[in-house]
Amino acid sequence: MNRFTHAGNVTPVIDIPTAFAASLNRSADPADRAFLDALPRLAADHLHRWDLHPDGPAMHGRCALVLPVTRADGTRAVLKLQQTDTETEGEPVALRAWNGDGAVRLLDHDPATGALLLERLDPARLLARHPDDHHVVLVIARLLAHLTARPAPPGLKRTLADIAPALLDRARRALPDIPDPAVRRLLADSAAAVREVADTPGDRLLHWDLHDENVLGADRAEWLAIDPKPLAGDPGFELWPALVNRFDPADVRWRFDAMTDVLALDRPRARAWTGARLLQICLWKIENGERPEEEWLETGHRLRP
Repeated sequence: MNRFTHAGNVTPVIDIPTAFAASLNRSADPADRAFLDALPRLAADHLHRWDLHPDGPAMHGRCALVLPVTRADGTRAVLKLQQTDTETEGEPVALRAWNGDGAVRLLDHDPATGALLLERLDPARLLARHPDDHHVVLVIARLLAHLTARPAPPGLKRTLADIAPALLDRARRALPDIPDPAVRRLLADSAAAVREVADTPGDRLLHWDLHDENVLGADRAEWLAIDPKPLAGDPGFELWPALVNRFDPADVRWRFDAMTDVLALDRPRARAWTGARLLQICLWKIENGERPEEEWLETGHRLRP
């Protein structure tokens, strides 16, 4: 752990996990290092501002530090500190809209820093620890059906209506230079399918990143979603994480069919929007001079009509 204290020891020691600090230090983005340097001050400021007392070891994901805390009234919560970007800036908007119904409850938010005060869930009850892949997929599908039943609130800036045309433009530029003809053909087919649905992008409130590590248990609900990267769009755009999480090529079609059944989705449309997700992540790799992951490509091949 990297240990920091607030000036004058006004606040308790803040532990930044070594792995989290090392990841930010390795990043080529100067903003990541600046965020790491600012974390002790950010944490101390919000502990003081919201009258919070740390009561457990810090946790982290890829880009957020989560501190278990207790509020002045004794309520257990977590303080989440992360950089604000186009994916994370809508998190408080979505959490307010869901208001704890199927997702973790937002208790407070600082727009200036992006800091979130969230209800404390049970980190020991992580869906990723469940041994049955089919059960996991069905839990995720039921959560998605519940979360996406709500229209996106007006304050949500990120929309599939904006993402889809930009994605197709990127594909148009990238496709001719993909050396592998099988990859080029798969992504060209995905782009063609996206063009068919791009004019009707949908208006539901989407989570975007619901996989087994973003589902926790709580006393008030068996399972709740955490860590949304929300946008407005078609629920078919939500299926990808559960298709590739715990990847099993023989299971891809079962997962797709099960999720489209639970969410009552039109399968051709859902297949097209799932192709948009495939296109999106593959282009991230290709534009960085890398080959897309084989699991992604295999998933795309197995979902072809």
